[in-house]
Amino acid sequence: MEFNLKEGMTSAKEMKVTENDLASKMGSGVLDVFATPAMIALMEETSRSCVDLHLPCGYTTVGIELNVKHLKSTPIGMKVRCEAILTKVDNKELTFKVEVWDEKDKVGEGKHSRYIVNSDRFMEKTNNKKNL
Repeated sequence: MEFNLKEGMTSAKEMKVTENDLASKMGSGVLDVFATPAMIALMEETSRSCVDLHLPCGYTTVGIELNVKHLKSTPIGMKVRCEAILTKVDNKELTFKVEVWDEKDKVGEGKHSRYIVNSDRFMEKTNNKKNL
């Protein structure tokens, strides 16, 4: 199946850092700052949303690789914004450049790869693991 995805496609997501997004709450640290796992989830969501509307019904993407740097801390209550740019399309493998800013600084950057899958087939294979 051919997918109509073009390098250069972009997406952006913005969120306010809440208590649930803190390193102390997520267990990734003890300080009350925007957690790296929360930043990664935002990067993945932004990348996914960049292409989801352009895929045929029944298809989505799953994350397969992530290489990020968390550059600066962000306190609770501050807004963060992620931007994803589709930089490479290699059949079903998609590569994105991702960057995150808070209201003052660039706080994260990296590269994220996703793979296009048929949702039903993917879940069938996954659920079949229980039957082994």
